[in-house]
Amino acid sequence: MFSGRRFIILKAKKIDRTVFIPTVILFMLMSLVLLLGGHSLQHWLAALMDGITANMGWLFFGVYLLNFAFFVYLACSHFGRIRLGKATDKPRFNNFQWGSMVFATAIDASILMLSMVDPLRAVAHPAFNLKPFSNAAYLNATMIGQFDWGPMAWMMFSAGTIAIAYAIYNKHRKVQRLSEAITLLDGQQRYKKILRTFVDFLVVVGIMGGIGSSVGLEIPILSTVIHSFTGIPDNFGLKLALFAILFVLFAVTVFAGLEGGIDRLSAAHIWTAIGFLIFVFIVGHTGFLSRLELGNLGNLVTRYLPLSTGTVGKGAMTTNANTIFYWGWWLSYMPFTGLFIAKISKGRTIRQVIVGMLIFGALGCMSFYAVLGGYSLFLQHSGAVNLVHILNTQGQAAVIAKVISTLPFKVVVLIFYSLSCFIFLATTISSSAFIVSSLTSLKLKVGEEPSRFNRMIWVGVFIIFSMGIVVVGGFKTVQTICTLAGLPLIFVCVLLIGSIVQMVRQDQTVYATRRTRASLERDAEVQVKQLRRTKQKRQTGRGRLAPPIRY
Repeated sequence: MFSGRRFIILKAKKIDRTVFIPTVILFMLMSLVLLLGGHSLQHWLAALMDGITANMGWLFFGVYLLNFAFFVYLACSHFGRIRLGKATDKPRFNNFQWGSMVFATAIDASILMLSMVDPLRAVAHPAFNLKPFSNAAYLNATMIGQFDWGPMAWMMFSAGTIAIAYAIYNKHRKVQRLSEAITLLDGQQRYKKILRTFVDFLVVVGIMGGIGSSVGLEIPILSTVIHSFTGIPDNFGLKLALFAILFVLFAVTVFAGLEGGIDRLSAAHIWTAIGFLIFVFIVGHTGFLSRLELGNLGNLVTRYLPLSTGTVGKGAMTTNANTIFYWGWWLSYMPFTGLFIAKISKGRTIRQVIVGMLIFGALGCMSFYAVLGGYSLFLQHSGAVNLVHILNTQGQAAVIAKVISTLPFKVVVLIFYSLSCFIFLATTISSSAFIVSSLTSLKLKVGEEPSRFNRMIWVGVFIIFSMGIVVVGGFKTVQTICTLAGLPLIFVCVLLIGSIVQMVRQDQTVYATRRTRASLERDAEVQVKQLRRTKQKRQTGRGRLAPPIRY
């Protein structure tokens, strides 16, 4: 299939066919299966997700616990003082600019949608043996989502971020692919070369699965929301039209490249999301939202360990399946997000990067659940709308449309909400297509971008694969594909942690700093002892000068 002239074309476009060809073929085949199988695949994919939750959930919980414990230790230890770059390097961006970019690159339109729906599932099927729709269930409802998008999730990005940043700024490597930051795979041995190629393949599969699932989840919701306000039939034609608009938007931004395309979308999408969040907080029942969030935060602290190990009692299957789905999703985003955060973190210490991701990233995501999820719970609790019934009978897209319809200026809000989701989608896929095209390119010069041919191929693959997910339909379908995409990256995460351990243990600046501190402490101790001796001599008179000799 890819021989002769086609290989010459790939070489001319600086495309690495060892990664490009297998991944393109894999996702085109998967797209074909999804498009031809349609709704008949829903049951099979749902059963597969249940099997993963029951039999392999321990693997997801295990790697997240390991990753979280390791990076908390790294931040708190003397290794946390290691600066990513030279000792004299200063951060290019201030804390707010850096934090905004970190938060913006790691989230997509999904949080604008799922933060409204997840708490409803949690209050109807509560964990910890709570009674459904009880006050205790409400005080735990947004907690589950905040855990799934909170500190443990954001620490997963640290593996890629710290490994790549240290390799670039401290070891002075040119990192175009994630495998080039994994020092455990350094060397020319044949098995290491194969493993590096395999890691690159898994990274592309993870990004494709995660981002494709995002679009496959979000397009049906957008379609339903638009139908509820405009009356346009919510059929495959409307979804196809949305795909066409997105394709044009993706193509223009990816074709333009980083300067003048992707960068402008990135700057816009964070402000539209924050604007929508502030609006809902102001016009919603602010007092209810505040009280509810205080209760949820308290429960999150006291129940963090059971949530981290999957021991949540009644409702464990539903709660754990949701957590595993999200954590598979975060794993699939890890290489893409890690590369971006690494590139904006020069001059910061390891501790500053880790703590910054927790403050800006985790708290940012948790705020969406506090406001949007809290507002959904207010509507359910007050009896204004039976959102749980709508969720069970019509699906989550209908819930989101109903929640938006209860807000003031609903037509304006609909336009603003849809625009926010479109910008999120365009930013996510455009950036992902750019990263994937870099991963499937041969060595690029400094400042050189992947070929437009490569970038546009991946935009097309993203669209076709996402369309296949939409054709199959069902939230379980998205959960299964995300989980499968993230599963192999557990292996990559462990390699990254091992490489970080290897790199920081060999960092001479740490030991030089420790030796300098020890030397200063010894000098200080000597000075203190000398001052004490001098004081004692003065007090006893032994330190007085001898009287002058008289003749």
